[in-house]
Amino acid sequence: MSALYLDERIIHYEVLGRGRPVIFLHGWVGSWRYWLPAMQTTSVSFRAYALDLWGFGNTSRDPERYTLEQQAALLESFLQRLGIAKVALIGHGLGGLISILFSHYFPETVNRLMLVDCPLDISAVHSRLGTASPADLTDWLLEKNAVTEPARSDAPKADPQAILASLKGLNGDGFTPMLKRMSIPCLLVHGQNDLVITAPDNDRLESLPAHFHQVVLKQSGHFPMLDESARFNRLLTDFLALVSGESPRQLQLKEEWKRRVR
Repeated sequence: MSALYLDERIIHYEVLGRGRPVIFLHGWVGSWRYWLPAMQTTSVSFRAYALDLWGFGNTSRDPERYTLEQQAALLESFLQRLGIAKVALIGHGLGGLISILFSHYFPETVNRLMLVDCPLDISAVHSRLGTASPADLTDWLLEKNAVTEPARSDAPKADPQAILASLKGLNGDGFTPMLKRMSIPCLLVHGQNDLVITAPDNDRLESLPAHFHQVVLKQSGHFPMLDESARFNRLLTDFLALVSGESPRQLQLKEEWKRRVR
């Protein structure tokens, strides 16, 4: 277990491998732990980090830091403390929103962005996410088996206030305007059977820049990295291998992804 302290509060993270840094940010259900298979794959060529956000996993609880802006500030402090100047961000759900916000504030720091089952506005979120307990969300979104155990084991540690505070940040215009102004290559990944997040429709996708691309994994729910681990990790590996600045639309040349092309 690795940790650093910010204002006398614990930030828990884990790291594997060597090379250019990749940061994995978890969603509303679980912690860093369910990223481990993806981290192990990535660590062959990169240095993979995953951290627990404020109010989740083994990072300190502090209701004053639960807004999306404060979670993005946590990521900024983390990168500064570790001396990381350029990074690829892989964000799931809540982690995706933080990745967008951070990329908006610090575009020169992010060289590529992968958003997994990430809502772009509040209408894409099932209301149950803001009303059910972390334990109930776990049972709703995750089957009980060895594959999902890493997510299930840490999900009850989440502070419900952290979930609610982050959802408030989706009100208003949502995140689409930020994405439209973004010049960072971005891959949107969505599980077709996701119960909690609705994928962007074709009109929304058409409004995004040419360096955005969506892949739909047809056998996945809210956790593609667990539901279709081999396919997700292959897609992740291919995305990270793209030349810096190259659009992820190049990935559509590989028919095995059976992607939905905008």
